[in-house]
Amino acid sequence: DGYFYQRVTQCRYSSKDLQGIELIDSYVFNKAEYVRFNSTVGKYVGYTEHGVYNAEAWNKGPELARALGNLERFCKHNAPIYYSA
Repeated sequence: DGYFYQRVTQCRYSSKDLQGIELIDSYVFNKAEYVRFNSTVGKYVGYTEHGVYNAEAWNKGPELARALGNLERFCKHNAPIYYSA
C-alpha cells in the first residue's frame, strides 16, 4: 500500500565513563536497514547499493561532522540523566 521509512537514533551506554558511549543512527526503508552511522566506526556504512552510495557521499560531506557532533550534543549531554535513572 505504500512505503515505510524509519530513522532510529540511539545512544548505547556501556559504562559511566563517557568514552564508552556509542551513537547508532540507522536509516531503514521498507523494513531493511540501508545505511548506518556508528560512532565507534566513525563513519557511515551502507548495506545496500543505495546505502553505499549515500554513505560515500555523507562521509565526504558535512553530514559526517554533524553525526560526530551528535555524539557530544545528544549522547554525552544526556548521560547524567541516563545514569541517574
